[in-house]
Amino acid sequence: MTELKNDLFLRACLREDVERTPVWMMRQAGRYLAEYRATRARAGGFLNLCRSPELCSEVTLQPIDILGADAAILFSDILVVPEAMGMELTFGVGEGPKFPDPITCRADVEKLPVLDDPSKELGYVMDAVSTIRRDLNGRVPLIGFAGSPWTLATYMVEGGGSKNFSKVKAMMFNEPETMHLLLEKLADSVAAYLNGQIANGAQAVQIFDTWGGILNTSNYKEFSLAYMQRIVQQLTRENDGRRVPVILYSKGGMGWLEAMADTGCDVLGLDWSIDIDVAKARVGDRVALQGNMDPTMLYAKPERIRAEVKDILARFGHGNGHVFNLGHGITPDVPPEHAIEFFKAVREESVRYHG
Repeated sequence: MTELKNDLFLRACLREDVERTPVWMMRQAGRYLAEYRATRARAGGFLNLCRSPELCSEVTLQPIDILGADAAILFSDILVVPEAMGMELTFGVGEGPKFPDPITCRADVEKLPVLDDPSKELGYVMDAVSTIRRDLNGRVPLIGFAGSPWTLATYMVEGGGSKNFSKVKAMMFNEPETMHLLLEKLADSVAAYLNGQIANGAQAVQIFDTWGGILNTSNYKEFSLAYMQRIVQQLTRENDGRRVPVILYSKGGMGWLEAMADTGCDVLGLDWSIDIDVAKARVGDRVALQGNMDPTMLYAKPERIRAEVKDILARFGHGNGHVFNLGHGITPDVPPEHAIEFFKAVREESVRYHG
């Protein structure tokens, strides 16, 4: 493989010395960029874009060129896993993802296969990973990702997005054995999927637990965290002569950081509901921290964005183990120049905390 020219992100994930704090952001290849919108239009739709390795590579590299991000993240969608397991997935114009035939009973779950060879049903993602690695040519590391079993299950049972998650919670409460069977199948499928990404060139992986925070503590640990740990335990942790960092991100899960750190992950992603100094005090040097500026701060004036960056850097303080990011994904109507200023501020202001 091509030698990395910028490995700040990988070193920070492993709490090694860095010259400055690396920065990337969730959804950095997205609709806020005119270049992305043009590529998506050429693809003829979101799913078509996801299924084209060459176009996936194109949009994945756009933020590296425009923002100067210290890591690229695979362009895909978390719901390609349930689709590969046999569920029809649609993205209507102006709508979110839909599963027209959601899971309603144990028989539906029993019919779902476990994905043990991602090169078959998800070969287009594997091709995208290898294509992106080729096109990056060692500029920055590539992050692979997947949704957590619980988050995937919410979409599969609800049939799409939800406000109160009544269907998936009813199944969890009334048919816990059915829910556990679904989560087991998803965990093993996601582990195989992420290992496939690693084998094809992903140099770190992130598990997105977008909806873990809708659960109380006991249910989170039983139905969400346990299955993320099941994934972590199956992952390839070294490839191409380097450690492969694993990032765990539970939106709304900041009350459970200690338990999350116990999974064996290398990095905890933080949302914006916790101050980073508080999170650092709670987990110590067990894991690195990623985050955690409020995404809506990018609507602010550039000088206010820089002030927020400085505050978060100061709260983390001197030393290593910090990857700067937003607390969730960038929103589509953020001015691109504000995102550029955000990245510039991190690069310039973080040097004083290293060396």
